[in-house]
Amino acid sequence: MPRLAAVVLGVLCLAAPAGASELVVWHAYHGAEAEGLGEWAAQWRQGHPGASVRLVEVPSEALTGKLASAIPRGHGPDVFIWAHEQLGAWVEAGLVAPLPAEVEREAIEVHLPGTVDPLVRDGRLYGLPLAFKSVALFRNTRLVPEAPATTDELIADAARWTDPDAGRFGLAYEIGAFYYEAPWLYGFGGGITDREGRLGLSGVANARALAFAADLQRRGLVPADANGALVTALFTSGRAAMVIQGPWFLADAAGSGIPFAISPLPVVSATGLPARPFLTIDAAFLSSHCGRPDEALALMRDLAGPAGARIRALRGRQPVTARAAYDDPRVAGDPALAAFREQLGLAVPMPSDPAMRALWEPAAFALRSTLRGDLDPATALAQAERKFRIFTRPPPPPADPLPFVFGVGGLALVGAFLAVRRARRVRLGAAIWAHRTDYLYLVPAALGVLALLVVPFVVGAAVSFAAHTGGGEFSFVGFRNFVSILSSRDFGITEPESFYYTLGVTVLWTVLNVGLHLALGIALALVLREPWVRLRGLWRVLLIVPWAVPNYITALIWKGMFHRQLGAINAVLGWFGIEPVGWFDRFSTAFAANLATNVWLGFPFMMVVTLGALQTIPRDVEEAAAIDGAGAWTRFWRITLPMIKPSLVPAVVLGSVWTFNMFNVIYLVSGGDPEGRTEILISQAYRWAFSRQEQYGYAAAYAVLIFGILLGFDRLTRRFTRTEAGAR
Repeated sequence: MPRLAAVVLGVLCLAAPAGASELVVWHAYHGAEAEGLGEWAAQWRQGHPGASVRLVEVPSEALTGKLASAIPRGHGPDVFIWAHEQLGAWVEAGLVAPLPAEVEREAIEVHLPGTVDPLVRDGRLYGLPLAFKSVALFRNTRLVPEAPATTDELIADAARWTDPDAGRFGLAYEIGAFYYEAPWLYGFGGGITDREGRLGLSGVANARALAFAADLQRRGLVPADANGALVTALFTSGRAAMVIQGPWFLADAAGSGIPFAISPLPVVSATGLPARPFLTIDAAFLSSHCGRPDEALALMRDLAGPAGARIRALRGRQPVTARAAYDDPRVAGDPALAAFREQLGLAVPMPSDPAMRALWEPAAFALRSTLRGDLDPATALAQAERKFRIFTRPPPPPADPLPFVFGVGGLALVGAFLAVRRARRVRLGAAIWAHRTDYLYLVPAALGVLALLVVPFVVGAAVSFAAHTGGGEFSFVGFRNFVSILSSRDFGITEPESFYYTLGVTVLWTVLNVGLHLALGIALALVLREPWVRLRGLWRVLLIVPWAVPNYITALIWKGMFHRQLGAINAVLGWFGIEPVGWFDRFSTAFAANLATNVWLGFPFMMVVTLGALQTIPRDVEEAAAIDGAGAWTRFWRITLPMIKPSLVPAVVLGSVWTFNMFNVIYLVSGGDPEGRTEILISQAYRWAFSRQEQYGYAAAYAVLIFGILLGFDRLTRRFTRTEAGAR
């Protein structure tokens, strides 16, 4: 009992709201940056004995979503720390509070030039800058002692040390990520905004920048399909002379033992303009629902001020924004911080326009299509621009809800009438009353199903008839979302974003997966039931492991195995003299990678079901057929399969539904590459909801259509099995 009381008390303490004098700060820092923030918090508590601050580390991939759901309900932080790029969306949604004018004037005096302006929206300051981040050029000083001043010098230095056969590269960066392409866009005179500040991608200068990146890859100076892990591995092992990375790379570089230096990115020789990377400002923002804004603002000013900045620079090695922090010789004497401060003057602030989130997908499409040689840069950019305009189109105009309400009400009345008439015909009420005690036991389960399945489904179905705006509001649009999807209004039927193209891929994905699951499962079950197989119990346990391991872990493992440079599959192919395969560069290979992963995940289920069904078949039936001269195939086709079919049909239906909606494998293995051609319906719905202007109504319409397709499949399967049973 004492232990139980202690546990209950602990839970209540965790669930209790923050104390009256406690300020809650959310952040996504980890490692040295989190340690620096913690050291500042400890010092702040000492200077404010009557108050307290609680730091809450939230995973970076979840922080923005948690802010959007928590702050409007009054459960979020008082202050949160994040990059400024989401500011426009936060202002539209009313998540952040503007700061007083005197704080803005003070911030301009306290912080470095160029670090305050990105935090201004509609003439109001919404945050205090803490640190700035952009990429720069890391050099192995043993190989490249002097920083290249121009791209011609960069290419010459890179060519000197490049030997792809030996796994050495003169330059390494995530060439397929648009974030790392931005410096070349601006260096060639282009960018992602026009003179009026509108976001866009097309332009001659941008095409030249994409061609420059493609040339680097074609000449083998930069590894293709490079990700952050590969770039880190190449530099820290001495196999990359130079890399393009940001402050987050400092810990890896310093811990490698490789002597390195950091310098600004070079001038583009073709234009004489400097390569200008994106700049993001880590800032402290005041929640719009903060209960003690004056206290929270004082805390923000201390964190962003010289004292807090000095701690974060020394302990977390952050390129801080407070000018006075650089008066400390230890901060000013840090060559890495000095290099990033020099790069600051040549960086371009990341636009905080809410539409920026919809730009990344089409921009990546243009870049990767160019790198693979599928499209020339100008065509790729033109197609990307078109996609971006579609993703950021205004929502459909509101519709009159009254006809819809009357129609739904009429259908509900007809359904209720038919249900009552059928209940009377079969005397359902009397049957329920006769077993009333039995039905009481089902009430908890019924309530669970109602809360976890029925209510979310009804809400999701209702959202499908609405359009969502950036401010978090919904407007009723009737069937316009469904009409847009089914008429393929924006995309041609053969384009990856089309509902019909994605439906075709989804059907192909489901049929091949379930067919292979079934074939492998039955084959293994037939073998494992044979008495001559030794250690059958051990083999059964081992073959169930792929199904027992969480599928997202398996998906990530297979993703690594398919990596072009570091993957085990290409390593095995290399033993036979086969060149490394870019598995996610073509639809066929990317689809095959997804298929192999999901087959590995799914065959154990069919094997277990088949093993159970085989136990019900008397062996003497098969032995009699063998005596009569029936071969192995005839016995399987005429005796075994018909007898296990009643058990397999529900398993096939269930496996089809699972596979049809197997989001994890698609998202984590291929990510939809190349250019969305391996997306299935459920992952396409995710894109519309979370990376294309939060079009929740459009995504919900996708979900309703998915439900309708699966419901129809279930009905057809039941009718087919009933017809077949009646024929017997």
